[in-house]
Amino acid sequence: MDSLRNIFAIPELRNRLLFTFGLLGAYRVGGHVTIPGINIEALQELANQVASSNLFGLYDMFSGYNLSQMTVFALGVMPYISASIILQLLTVVSPYLERLSKEGELGRRKITQYTRYGTIILSVVQALGIAVFLENAGQAGGFAIVESPGWGFRFLTVLTLTTGSVLVMWLGEQITERGIGNGMSLLIYAGIVSGLPRAVLSTLTQMETGELGPLVILVLLALMVVIVGAVVFVERGQRRVTVQYARRMVGRKMYGGASTHIPLKVNTGGVMPVIFASSILAFPQTMKPIVDPGGMFENAWLSAAIGQLAMGFPLYNLLYVTLILFFAYFYTAIIFKPDDVAENMRKYGGFVPGIRPGKRTAEHIDAILARITLAGAVYLALIALLPEILMMGFRVEPIPFIGPWLDSVLPQFITQGLNVQFYFGGTSLLIIVGVAMDTVQQVESQLIMRHYDGFMKKTRVRSRRA
Repeated sequence: MDSLRNIFAIPELRNRLLFTFGLLGAYRVGGHVTIPGINIEALQELANQVASSNLFGLYDMFSGYNLSQMTVFALGVMPYISASIILQLLTVVSPYLERLSKEGELGRRKITQYTRYGTIILSVVQALGIAVFLENAGQAGGFAIVESPGWGFRFLTVLTLTTGSVLVMWLGEQITERGIGNGMSLLIYAGIVSGLPRAVLSTLTQMETGELGPLVILVLLALMVVIVGAVVFVERGQRRVTVQYARRMVGRKMYGGASTHIPLKVNTGGVMPVIFASSILAFPQTMKPIVDPGGMFENAWLSAAIGQLAMGFPLYNLLYVTLILFFAYFYTAIIFKPDDVAENMRKYGGFVPGIRPGKRTAEHIDAILARITLAGAVYLALIALLPEILMMGFRVEPIPFIGPWLDSVLPQFITQGLNVQFYFGGTSLLIIVGVAMDTVQQVESQLIMRHYDGFMKKTRVRSRRA
């Protein structure tokens, strides 16, 4: 309670928190405005049919459950995240973008502008895919989801969803700039948390109907507690590299001679590798209505390839783990530069004991960072994938040659899971805990900077006034 009072005792921090809560409230209010030309009852019937698609549930969760209700924010933050991934990948291969990334604030603004343009382009493509999918799904299911299908409905859907996606992007940028925490991560966090009452009621209903026994509920709760504990433990984990500063005379004063350390986080990328991997794997499902709407092209190979990317299939799990490992290293390489750290240490007379300053120090830090990033990436993959496998099973039948045999030999709880329709699996818990910890740490730093006690008593720093 003292820490909460300290927050509201600082005008700037109080205004930032109220601004953040206000924009999050606006985001939730906008999630109740349905796009025009949609039959709500038929849409709910379609949502109930495709709810068994775990990938649809994941995408719907990231959008704050706006996709199943087809609101103006149905696309959510996914187009912005996808555009950010594309720009960051192009920064590595494009000399022009690489120069922009090194030009400081002006270059970053230019890259941000390109990201916004990419968000609009991806929003148009995905909105068109959703419009075509709604028209075809209504015709195939025998119920009219779209009241007046045609290019008029498609144009209006593209305009509405693209505008909503741009507004979500603006809300996220405003929270990052004028609020507390990362805006895009907080929007995803708010969307996931908004589904908590619905998920709890669904689980209680399954328990009352006998679909889930008390033992399964206890196992599920224990699994969630273990995941939360593992996330907190690893997110706080650091590898400290000792740095010694030589003594030097500046005027009549002696500086240096102190020993400090560089904290290297085990999971430097945070939840971003999981979000990047999920958004990439969700993109083919949104493109399917465009490339093969209703199977009208009879493209069996393309339909089978996209079907193998559904959540729970072996190819999806393999690509999911691979992309998490890749983006863990990729995102770490973007936000942490060992060469810059080594150069700054050399300028101020710092060195790692036993390592020569300059290039050797950068190589030493990079080697340590590579090892701990591997551990962090494996942890992310396990946390994100293991609960989904336990709850939804691991489909071994599509595996070539030995798939049918494994499906007949393995127990049913391995191939079909525990049959729990509960979307708070590893990915969602990882995002919730990770974003909450990052936000609390930012509030903590603001309190300590102004000589107030924070939430984390063990990491409290005594100020000069104290």
